[in-house]
Amino acid sequence: MKSKAPRKVIYDTDPGVDDAMALYFALAHPGVDIVGITTTFGNVSVDQAATNALYLTAIANRSIPVTKGVKTPWVKPGEAPPDFIHGADGLGNLPSRAITTNTLDPRSSAQFIVDMARAQPGEITLVAVGPLGNLSLALKLDPELPTLLREVIIMGGTVDEPGNVSPVAEANIWNDPHAADAVFSAPWKLTMVGLDVTHRVVTELAFFKKLAEHHGHIATDTLHHAVAFYSTFYSGLHKHLALNPGCFAHDLLAFVYLVAPELFKLETGSIRVATEGIAQGQTMLNRRAYIDYPQAGWGRHLPQTDVCMEVDAPACLALFEQTMLSDWLTP
Repeated sequence: MKSKAPRKVIYDTDPGVDDAMALYFALAHPGVDIVGITTTFGNVSVDQAATNALYLTAIANRSIPVTKGVKTPWVKPGEAPPDFIHGADGLGNLPSRAITTNTLDPRSSAQFIVDMARAQPGEITLVAVGPLGNLSLALKLDPELPTLLREVIIMGGTVDEPGNVSPVAEANIWNDPHAADAVFSAPWKLTMVGLDVTHRVVTELAFFKKLAEHHGHIATDTLHHAVAFYSTFYSGLHKHLALNPGCFAHDLLAFVYLVAPELFKLETGSIRVATEGIAQGQTMLNRRAYIDYPQAGWGRHLPQTDVCMEVDAPACLALFEQTMLSDWLTP
């Protein structure tokens, strides 16, 4: 039987430890073809995010266009990067870095997204795992973008699960809620992979040690170091992770959904984002579309988002581990 062609993906990211984990899964999986990496502020500054994207691809012996995108949120004041979670450098404070020579694509991230979508209409999926400023700016540059991209998959938001920056808000959405609301209000084919599922999947530190030993490669050594730092933060926050160190597979699950959507159960409805006040960053899912709410901002005209609400965690971990242990790295 003829195998399917790999999905062309622009990866919009703020690397970040779990961003690095997701990137290497995508590079290792035969069903994914990363055609560009667009970077944003979030886990680190946008300058550091671009530096990390260049470094992670270089040490994995991959040549992929990398662009630098938005530096700050649309409206709200910017937040200091969470160096206590990802390290000051975003990769667990690497003790040293190999010398690399790859350089940035000169275009802005938003312009790169528009150019690629225009050049290959209907072919490119955008996987966004950070604040959504690049995607919202690309939408401003080209309002036809939702008809040009094949699909958009967002790691962000939450419906039932408590938030990780407030009781109701997830960090990526909270970092730039106005941009996020614009993205959820646009008519793409859109899927949200949020905390409702990412908090159900834990990647164990012991596996990353095994992975590094298996490959004996700078890329997996770097990932192991980064995950060890990241796991220390989570182990101090959650009792079940203190017993068996590991971390939530946040950004990874966006790519798992891309290649194995059957591992998830979805709910569909319109989503709006709270942009102000104590609920800032909350992703609100309308589960009663048959009601004409008197509150402004809702209505049957809004586009529908598929929201991941349940996940087969053991199957996700099996797919991740099998993929990462495959022969995807060259010396």
